Amino acid sequence: MTVEIAIVLGIIVLAVILFVTERFSIDTVAILIMVLFMLSGILTPAEGLAGFSNPATITVASMFIISSAIFKSGMLNGVGLGLTRIGRTNYLLCLLALMLIAGTLSAFINDTAVVALLMPVVIQVSKDIKVSPSKLLIPLSFGALMGGVCTLIGTSTNILVSGIAQAQGERPLGMFEFAPAGVWFLLVGVAYMFFIGRHLLPSRKLTESLSEDFDLGDYLTEVVLLPESPSVGVPLQQSSLVRDLDIEVMQVTRGQEKMQVFPSFILNENDVLKVRIGVEKLKKLKQERGLKLKSERKFRDEDMSMSDSKLYEAIVTPGSYMEGKSLKELNFRSYNYGASVLAIRHRDEIVHEKPTHVKLSAGDVLLIAANSSQAEKLRQNEDLLIISQTERSPFNYSKIIPVLLISVGVVLAAATGLVPIVLSALAGVVLLIIFRCIRVDEVYKAIDWKVIFMLAGVLSMGAALEKTGAARLLADYLIYGVGEYGPRALLSVFFFITFMTTNFMSNNATAALLAPIAIVTAQELGVSVRPFLMAVAYAASLSFMTPMGYQTNTMIYGPGNYRFSDYLKVGTPLNILFWILASLIIPVFFPL
Repeated sequence: MTVEIAIVLGIIVLAVILFVTERFSIDTVAILIMVLFMLSGILTPAEGLAGFSNPATITVASMFIISSAIFKSGMLNGVGLGLTRIGRTNYLLCLLALMLIAGTLSAFINDTAVVALLMPVVIQVSKDIKVSPSKLLIPLSFGALMGGVCTLIGTSTNILVSGIAQAQGERPLGMFEFAPAGVWFLLVGVAYMFFIGRHLLPSRKLTESLSEDFDLGDYLTEVVLLPESPSVGVPLQQSSLVRDLDIEVMQVTRGQEKMQVFPSFILNENDVLKVRIGVEKLKKLKQERGLKLKSERKFRDEDMSMSDSKLYEAIVTPGSYMEGKSLKELNFRSYNYGASVLAIRHRDEIVHEKPTHVKLSAGDVLLIAANSSQAEKLRQNEDLLIISQTERSPFNYSKIIPVLLISVGVVLAAATGLVPIVLSALAGVVLLIIFRCIRVDEVYKAIDWKVIFMLAGVLSMGAALEKTGAARLLADYLIYGVGEYGPRALLSVFFFITFMTTNFMSNNATAALLAPIAIVTAQELGVSVRPFLMAVAYAASLSFMTPMGYQTNTMIYGPGNYRFSDYLKVGTPLNILFWILASLIIPVFFPL
């Protein structure tokens, strides 16, 4: 082992620790390791920054834009309507249709977008057929993951592995090269969920209202501000009610007029404040000077509709700007025209007391009280996904046909080898802009820049492993330990290591780390590189055992009211089944 190899392995160990502990965001860690490789002299600036111009990075960015154009055209609305009709007939039929639809769409559209599209539909269907959402949301995520491994563009991981292969002199992976084994994974996975997995899914309490679902249990109280109240003439945010008692004021009635509430709203004497408050704070409120309590009763969803407001559930999306920040830091209420967060489902707990102080994580569900204008503002927020009170994108017939033709053209041009995937995807984006299917400002919003920076950063790992010989050293260790059992055994080991690692670390980072080692291992054994690359690509996307294993698993965590153990219970047998299946079928479709 040389000094350079020791430095590379040290930096990678640091990266793995940071990825697993989630102390910093994934894209931050990826850029950090890229900088460390350049500062240590392992990579030159040109080599370290090459990830930004890598065909894989550009292709992934282009596919984000194409997926967004498809989503905005309203083309997929019929899918949601069809699933709603099927779902209302029978739970098992709904489960089967949901996984197959999610899998089919994810083969061609970003899987995160597919789950974002179908999740509100699934939640509404679950209420219609009186089934807990926890019985359908894991199948939705798993179906999307399994469908994503059927094509090159189904997931960014496949594109990344293809880019790594091309960078190391191998032939890039084809558009439908993944399909033969990928379809087997999808069909076997659907069969597992239909016959076995559904029995392992939790059945969380099914509630009729959001206030009951979030266990608010609070009182709705009307308070009259008397002339002697210290809050009279003071902005709402600075009043003693908010500052000292941390009370949520939901509406102010002045005379006969219901006023829109926002932080700088000036309170007047005789204003009637409708507040949501817990039992302990209610006792303190009764002792507050200058207040008169008119009524108090249990809070219900209907109370929101009576005040021109509704309750909405919204998820903090993976990669959101809101991650790691509190609502107070984000100035959430001011930014969203006075919309109020009543509670937060944060991992395994529901936060009622001081929800504005909670550090948010991807997958957290916010219970928000908002009127129609505030709700529209929320829908435009790229960092939140509203999953209740669903609003479908309207059909835009002037866009649907060109979007469909351009998207099909991108796939066919790459599949037939007419042009490389990076060129067909870029050409598709340019055509979408020319035909006004998507605006330039929407193009920039459509790209998940955290993923792009993360891809550019993790590609430096592969470059450092290959340049210093660290990949060859690790490959020699693997061959020494398992090589005597043959290439099939090593292939099986790669699949196992990859899916175990990706359940606790970014799937793209896992692929960037293991793909160069897989290439060198195959070369050392004198066998085809293809099956080893495919093993890494498949396993990196088929992660079912943890909520952080893949973005879609994180997205359904809060809405499904899941616990960490639920993923282990349902996902572990499926991962083991796929490990056995992969060991058998990958050498068949990709001969060693």
